[in-house]
Amino acid sequence: MILFLRRYLDSRLATFGLALVLIVVFAALFGHWLMPFDPEAQDIMQRLKPPLWRGEGGLHLFGTDALGRDIFSRLIAGARVSLLVGVASVIISGTIGVTLGLIAGYEDRYAGRILMAITDIQLAIPFLVLALAMAAVVGPSLWNIVVILGLTNWVQYARVVRAESLVLREREFIQAAQTMGISVPMILMRHLLPNVMSSVIVISSLLVAKMILFESSLSFLGLGVPPEMPTWGTMISEGRNYVGNAWWVATVPGFAIFFTVVGINLSGDRLRDLLDPRLRQVDS
Repeated sequence: MILFLRRYLDSRLATFGLALVLIVVFAALFGHWLMPFDPEAQDIMQRLKPPLWRGEGGLHLFGTDALGRDIFSRLIAGARVSLLVGVASVIISGTIGVTLGLIAGYEDRYAGRILMAITDIQLAIPFLVLALAMAAVVGPSLWNIVVILGLTNWVQYARVVRAESLVLREREFIQAAQTMGISVPMILMRHLLPNVMSSVIVISSLLVAKMILFESSLSFLGLGVPPEMPTWGTMISEGRNYVGNAWWVATVPGFAIFFTVVGINLSGDRLRDLLDPRLRQVDS
């Protein structure tokens, strides 16, 4: 583990990305103690104040929005929502995709072909269109968004895990397990799953960033979480009408999304380099 961490930190870009991710995680976990103001507290007398404005209640580091709410406090509150949606939706999609991929790869007969046919059908439907349609039907809700994103992104796991399972099932240790009469669920869980986890980890790390972007897009369009819940996408949507005279209202949450996604992608790229055997040979 120490050797792996050293090799990971050898990359300056990966270290920078990890630092960005840790900052966002720290803000999401301990944001209650970091918020200088109530993120929902309104003060019309202090609306659209610029960054570093010191009002009656204290310093507004990133200024205030059109309702006088502190942008820094809302930014921290939005970090919680973004990470919750990103991680929870990836857990759902990963569970579904890995399970179906293992079954389709090991049982490459009728069941496997049917599962892959379903995967191909879903891949043919544009994700954003599908997510928008589902969000419009079920309505804006935090857990609705988590479920929608989880149910529409499992295909990436399924295809990768199936491809690796097709190769692994021909290996000697799988054939030995079959000869010993070990049940199929046990073979999938104890023999196939551990050997595909490196790919699953890499996909998950990169998919979290994608889910944060999609959640922000849906919230920007008013189809994400409820409007009263602070999210980065909602903050950008609320601030787009004030870009000319109060650029910070939309720009600050935009930079938060940018740096979070960049940090996750840099970290995920380094994980891929270390966990992929082919890339690891080149790197060494």
